[in-house]
Amino acid sequence: MTRPARLAIDIGGTFTDLALEHSRGRTTTKVLTTPGAPEEGVMSGVRKILAAAALAPSDIQLIIHGTTLATNAIIERKGARTAFITTEGFRDVLALRDESRYDQYDLNIVLPEPLAPRRLRLTVPERLDREGRVLLPLDEKAVRALGPYLRQQQVESIAVGFLHGFVNSTHERRTAEILGKEAPGVPISLASEVSPEMREWERFSTTVANAYVLPPIERYLRRLERDLREIRIAAPILIMLSGGNLTTIDTACRFPIRLVESGPAGGAIFAASIARQCRYERVLSFDMGGTTAKICLIDGYAPQASRSFEVARIGRFKKGSGLPLRIPVIDMVEIGAGGGSLAGLDALGRITVGPESAGADPGPACYGRGGARPAVTDANLILGRYDPQRFAGGSLALDAAAAKAALVEAIARPLGLDADMAALGVIEIVDENMANAARVHAIESGKTYGGRTMIAFGGGGPVHGLRVAEKIGVTRVLIPSGAGVGSAIGFLRAPIGYEVVRSLYQRLGSLDLDAVNGLIADMLKQAASVVAQGSFGAETHERRLAFMRYVGQGHEIAVPLPARALTASDAPAIRAAYDAEYARFYNRPVPGSEVEAISFAVTVATFPPPQAPTPSAETSAYRADSAGARKVRDTVTGEVADWAIYLRDRLNVGASFTGPAIIDEAETSTLVGAGWRGQITPEGYIELIREIA
Repeated sequence: MTRPARLAIDIGGTFTDLALEHSRGRTTTKVLTTPGAPEEGVMSGVRKILAAAALAPSDIQLIIHGTTLATNAIIERKGARTAFITTEGFRDVLALRDESRYDQYDLNIVLPEPLAPRRLRLTVPERLDREGRVLLPLDEKAVRALGPYLRQQQVESIAVGFLHGFVNSTHERRTAEILGKEAPGVPISLASEVSPEMREWERFSTTVANAYVLPPIERYLRRLERDLREIRIAAPILIMLSGGNLTTIDTACRFPIRLVESGPAGGAIFAASIARQCRYERVLSFDMGGTTAKICLIDGYAPQASRSFEVARIGRFKKGSGLPLRIPVIDMVEIGAGGGSLAGLDALGRITVGPESAGADPGPACYGRGGARPAVTDANLILGRYDPQRFAGGSLALDAAAAKAALVEAIARPLGLDADMAALGVIEIVDENMANAARVHAIESGKTYGGRTMIAFGGGGPVHGLRVAEKIGVTRVLIPSGAGVGSAIGFLRAPIGYEVVRSLYQRLGSLDLDAVNGLIADMLKQAASVVAQGSFGAETHERRLAFMRYVGQGHEIAVPLPARALTASDAPAIRAAYDAEYARFYNRPVPGSEVEAISFAVTVATFPPPQAPTPSAETSAYRADSAGARKVRDTVTGEVADWAIYLRDRLNVGASFTGPAIIDEAETSTLVGAGWRGQITPEGYIELIREIA
C-alpha cells in the first residue's frame, strides 16, 4: 500500500524546518524564518520541499505544524492589548504573585510585569466560596458598565477569572455573555476553560497569557491555512501542543497558550521515538537550534512531563523569575543558547553568550545580511567547524571575514586576544551554559546522567553535543538521521490527543467516589470530543492521573489511576503508588501521614503513527574513507590540527571512524572530538562512544 504523504513544519527563531514523509522515503529542508510574516517562510519551504520530492500539492494528505510564535509573543511583549476582569478586591493578584522571591538576597530584585497593565485590570462584585456556592451574586450592571471603558482603551482581548471559578463557572460564563454584547468581536478567555485548577495566581496568569497571544496566533494560523488552500493543499492541518499531542486549528486558536512549547515538544517526541527504536531506556534529549537549546530527560521511552511551565524568565535557571503557566507540557529546560545567540563582554570584561539572539534577520555576522555582532555560528566558523560553502545544504554561503571582524570588534580587541581565541572562548562559554542547565535540570528532577545516552539533534546539537556530553559525564551520543530538522520529524511521530486537568480536593481516606468518577467521566468526554475532530476515527486510549500530596504540603506528585471507575478497594493501591513515587523523589515516604488529592488529569489520544521500517542492511564493519581534511581548533586543548572530513551520505551501515573528525551533511555537522569513536548503526544513525574519560 502506498504511504500517504505527510508534511511537518516547525518554525524556529532562526530557521523554519520541514520534513516530508512519502512513499519513496523522507525529504527534508530548512529555510530562513520570516519573523514579520512567518507564513511567508513556511510557504517558501513548502514549495521548495514539494519540488525536491517531485510531489504535487494535492499529494499531501496531512500537515502537522508547530511554532514558537506564542512564546516569542510573550517574551517580546508583542501580544494583544489585554484586559483582565476579576473578583472585586483581587485586582492585583497578578502583580502580588505568591509573594515569594526567586533570589532572597537581591535587594533590587526585578519581577516580570503582568501581561495586563494595571489600568486594564478591572473588577466586579461577585464571590463564590471554595465549594462553588454563591456568597455574592454577580453584579451584571457592573459588568455592563465596563463596556465603554474597554472600547475607549481599544482592548483587543479579554481574560475573565473569578475566585473559585474553577469549581463553579457560572459567573465567568455569564460575564462572557454580557461582554460579548458590550465588546463585540473581542475574543474572551475564561479561566474556568483555560486552566480550571486551584491557585488563583497561576490560573489567572495562564488565562491572561492565553488572551494575550490569542489574536496574533489566530491571525497567523488562519493566514497559513488560507495560503495552503490557495496552492491547493486540501489536507487537514493539525497543530502540535506543548504536552506532546496534536490538535485541530480550531482548538489551537481557542487555547493558543498550549502552543508555547510546541516546537521543543516535537524534538522530545523525536528523541523518544529514537530511544524506543534503539531500545535505550534512559536518554537525554539535546536539541540545539538557532535560538535556543532544549534539554529533556526520557525514561522508559517517554519524555518527562509536567503541568506547569514558566515563560520569559528574568533570572537564568531561577524558578519563580518568570510568568507561570498551568498547562500540560513536556518537562524540559530551555535556555538562550543557539547558533544565533549573540556574544559580547559584560561590565567585568567576561565573555557572555545569549540569551539575546540574532535570529534570522539579520542573523549572525557571517550570514552577510547586515548583522554586526558576533554569534555562536560566527565562532564555530572561525574555529573551522563549518564548511562555509556547505552550510544549510549550500543554500546560505557564510562570510568568514565578516565573522572574524565581528569577533575582533566585540571580544578579541577589548581582551587583547586574536580572533581564534575569542571564538574558542565563546564556544566554551556556550557549551558550559548548556552543561550547567543540564546539571540543574537533572538535580531538580531527582535524576542523574550516569548510564544515559544523549540523542543530539537540531542544527547545533551534533556540533556541540559531544562537548556537553563530556562536561556532564555522558559517554554515548547518538546522532539520528534528519538531526537538523529533528523537531519537525518528531511532529510526524506524535499522536492526536488532548489533556484536561481540573481541581477537586479529596482526602484519600474518605474519597467521594461519585464526585471523583463523575469529574473524570466529564473530563474524558471533553478530551474525547476534541480528539474526535482530528483523529479521523482512529482508535484511542486514555490515561488518568491524580495529583497528590501529604496533608499540609505545598506541592503535588502525579500518580497513575486505573482506566476505569474507581472503587473503595482502589485506595490502598493508590496510596502505595503515591508512597513509592514520593520515595523516588525524596528517598523515603512519610508513614502515618494522610494523603490528599488536589487535581485530576485525563488524556485521550490516538496511538502514535508507526515509524517507517528500518531498511535491512549489511552490518559488517568497515573503516570509512574520508573526503579530505580541514584545520580545526580543538576547544578542549586549544590546539589546531587537521580533522578528517566525512560526508554523511557516503557513510553506509557499519562504517567506523575515530576522532578528531567532522561529519558533514546538508542540515548540520557532527563534531567527533579526540577520544571518541563512531560507527553507523543498522538504523543509519551515528553512534559515538567515548573511549577515554
